[in-house]
Amino acid sequence: MISTRTPVIELRRLHRFFGSTKAVNDISFEVYAGQVFGYIGPNGAGKTTSMRILATLDLPTAGDALVDGYSVINDPDQVRRRLGFMPDAFGVYSNVNCREYLDFFARSYGLKGDDRRKALQETMAFTGLDVLSEKPISGLSKGMKQRLCLGRAMIHNPSVLILDEPAAGLDPRARIELREMIARLAHAGKTVLISSHILTELAEMCDVVGIIEQGQLLATGSVADIQRGQRSNSRVRIRVLENTQGLADWLTTREVYDEIVIDGELLHFSHLGERAEEAVLLKEMIEAGFRIAEFGARHSTLEDVFLNVTKGRVQ
Repeated sequence: MISTRTPVIELRRLHRFFGSTKAVNDISFEVYAGQVFGYIGPNGAGKTTSMRILATLDLPTAGDALVDGYSVINDPDQVRRRLGFMPDAFGVYSNVNCREYLDFFARSYGLKGDDRRKALQETMAFTGLDVLSEKPISGLSKGMKQRLCLGRAMIHNPSVLILDEPAAGLDPRARIELREMIARLAHAGKTVLISSHILTELAEMCDVVGIIEQGQLLATGSVADIQRGQRSNSRVRIRVLENTQGLADWLTTREVYDEIVIDGELLHFSHLGERAEEAVLLKEMIEAGFRIAEFGARHSTLEDVFLNVTKGRVQ
């Protein structure tokens, strides 16, 4: 459920300098309702600084950031009503239980009476904490504490969620469950901006990604769009029952195939075209009389794209 009219999150030439360090340097992008935006970059790239500015916890040196059309500079109170922020490190109170913790934040957002009780019930049911409502926070696992922090961020039903490294330190099951919750939030129309070092998970859950390094946005768009912009190769593996050399010679007449390697019945090569072209290639090889027993391709992943776009620079 994606709106294409007005962006819910908008960064306009955002800058944030700390002395000579340009933590955020002229960043602009937009995220729409129902989208999950993956924010990717090495440590110190500027992801958390950008998120803190969006969450009204810091002010930009120049530029602006808007949430639902409200400026973090001019209308921070309006932004806070519409946004939930889950930081990479968060405080909990060991002497309270889950319900008391979420109730505290519900009251902090001004929820009262039936509205507060309904918010608590829905949030605890969504995060799966309803069965642990009376459990002291000190006894929660890492995964349950992450759910509690997500519940804290969404208790006031914001239209935007900013999640900074929410999967850090989680076991595989907890990561899968977190990914499912984020998908449900997006399906309900929430706009989610999420940073993570686990790129395979971002590729599965994000509609759009932004790659940042040294405070600068190097690429933005869907993973497929960025892959096309990088002209990334796929590595094709073919098993042919006979005349492997003949197939290799046949491929050399086509410009989009290179790095051809023969290994017995196996033939490997790089392909610069689209996936649809690989289907056409397979059809043409069979029509040319080659007996193809196996055909497969490894396409570039989000990790490959990240390594191609970034240079490993730090500041």
